[in-house]
Amino acid sequence: MNRLSLLISLFLCLAPLSIMGQDTVKRHVLQEVQVSSQSAPSETYTSTPTQVVTVEKMEQTGAVQLSDAVKQMNGVTIKDYGGVGGIKTMSARGLGSQFSSLIIDGVAVNDCQNGQIDLGRYLLGNSAYVSFSNAQHDAPLQSARAFAAGNVVMMETQCPSFREGRPFNLKVGMEGGSFHLYSPTLSWEHRITKKLSYSLWGNYITSKGNYPFTLYYTTSQQDSSSRERRENSKMWMATADANIFYDINPRHKITAKAHYMQSRHELPGPVIYYSTKNSEHSEDRLFFAQTKYSYTGSRVKAQAIVKYQLTDDLYEDTATASRTLNTYRQQEAYASGTVVYRPVEGLKLSLATDGAYNTLVSNLAKNNHVERVSSLTVLAVAYDNSWLSVSANGLATVAEEWTSSQLRQSYRRISPYVGFNVKPFRKVGLRLRYFFKENYRIPNFNEMYYYSITRELKPEKAMQHNVGVTWVMPRMKSRNEKVESRLQLVADAYYNRVSDKLIAIPVQNMFLWSMINLGRVDIWGVDAKADVDIAFSLCTLNIGGSYAYQNATDRTDPVSKTYGHQIPYTPRHSGGASLYVETPWVDFGYTAMMVGSRYYRQQNTEDTRLKPYCDQGLTLAHTFEFRNGSKLKLKGQVLNLFDVQYEIVRSYPMMGRNYRVSAVFEL
Repeated sequence: MNRLSLLISLFLCLAPLSIMGQDTVKRHVLQEVQVSSQSAPSETYTSTPTQVVTVEKMEQTGAVQLSDAVKQMNGVTIKDYGGVGGIKTMSARGLGSQFSSLIIDGVAVNDCQNGQIDLGRYLLGNSAYVSFSNAQHDAPLQSARAFAAGNVVMMETQCPSFREGRPFNLKVGMEGGSFHLYSPTLSWEHRITKKLSYSLWGNYITSKGNYPFTLYYTTSQQDSSSRERRENSKMWMATADANIFYDINPRHKITAKAHYMQSRHELPGPVIYYSTKNSEHSEDRLFFAQTKYSYTGSRVKAQAIVKYQLTDDLYEDTATASRTLNTYRQQEAYASGTVVYRPVEGLKLSLATDGAYNTLVSNLAKNNHVERVSSLTVLAVAYDNSWLSVSANGLATVAEEWTSSQLRQSYRRISPYVGFNVKPFRKVGLRLRYFFKENYRIPNFNEMYYYSITRELKPEKAMQHNVGVTWVMPRMKSRNEKVESRLQLVADAYYNRVSDKLIAIPVQNMFLWSMINLGRVDIWGVDAKADVDIAFSLCTLNIGGSYAYQNATDRTDPVSKTYGHQIPYTPRHSGGASLYVETPWVDFGYTAMMVGSRYYRQQNTEDTRLKPYCDQGLTLAHTFEFRNGSKLKLKGQVLNLFDVQYEIVRSYPMMGRNYRVSAVFEL
């Protein structure tokens, strides 16, 4: 703990220097629940459960990757193969990672090869907020893909804001951490005219990832063991992001984004008794360019989107005499249009339609060229006033795909949604909500044509029911108005039924998967969270807590040995706690994430059980403000505070206690 003590001492010594001459009795004021610089979704006014991580909370928790923000969401399960470069995917309420969609600036990111998004590929450095919604984002003006999702993660790029007389912003940052982690960042924002501005953002991250762990030679972990280091874990990733913001006039707006990511990851492989070495690696390149036009009128709102995406993936294993090298290139051309019409006050009618053309080319012997043409169309109606919000929509899915081996598949489906949010009492901040949604998920190319080469694989069909309650306590002030507090409570109960559920089980390594249809899975659960904000004259205090219960069991065949067993990698109990204190001298943050026992196979036995764990972290930060308006932000973190060894995926030990420090200069 010597390094932690040194870090605390450094902050306590330096912090007072920046506040000399400042007003140390300035009063902290709580922000409104719905206030955000870019209209982040509400957590209480929607019919679908929604959670938001703002840029302020990202800084408090030291979140770097998208997975760091998503794992703060209650009821979300993260699959993490360890280290900075490990693959990170998510699932929620037992639906699986392929049901979750990532939407960046209103445009969906697609992966037709494996259908799941690696959250470790996306960084938060220029994000305004990240939100997560079960079922769908509760808004009529969105793409048909957003309507089609089972769960939605939204990232919004920070729009530039400029000080008077200065048409530019410059930000330079450097982060370092344990096991040779280095990550420089550069950000530039420029206002060309009052209507036109752009931003450039770049990051490079590298790590050896050779963290220590204890290797146990028996499943009981009570007998012999040895101290080892993770091998074949080096990684690097470079990311560049360019954005254009053009406000033609108050009604017309155009935004454009170009994004490029390139990385190389050594794949450490599973730790199995005396085998800790591996010789595999992957290389990835991702590029997409997208443009969105939006129109806002008194009765009509509309948006149009065009996008091109290119993804190259390479997998290589040099262990065997016959070297294994697999390459994949997927491309997508995508267009979307949405129109919302308001005939009378409170009533909105909308039509959204998407079209996409996808190709996947590989060097595999069979089905090395796969193509898909798909169309999604949504008709939606919504009504809202001060105490009631009701919405319903129908989604039509049409898709055709074919391969170089003359295999053809066709898909057709209509899927409904209905939801409402009601405030029964005028003067009480209590709201009730409900939604029902049906989802239809087409198998991705990996599932259908590669490692599970079968034409019997069926699309997943999911039905979601949710009933919930939210309560926001009105602001309370002390008699002398020096203390202000607010309380928010959210609780939801849900039932999901998945037919022909597709389960991905890793085989050999984290790059290769095998797929099976389970038949039917029933998921019952409860999500609950509470947040308390208290503002004093010298500091603000935020306390949060969450709990999730999830019973996701196989209900396919009553005579099967796995009937009634929890599906793999789904904890029944999970939760979290957080404490953030902001003062003029130092900002302090504490987080804890608790995950109960899980099973890594379909059959639940003591041998297939993964132990529960609690991952805790500390953050210390301070911002030095200078007279010319520039800032210097210093931050230090201790992750996995008590050096707990645990596994999220079987035989992939996670990183123990590690440290990170960062400095960001803003001009």
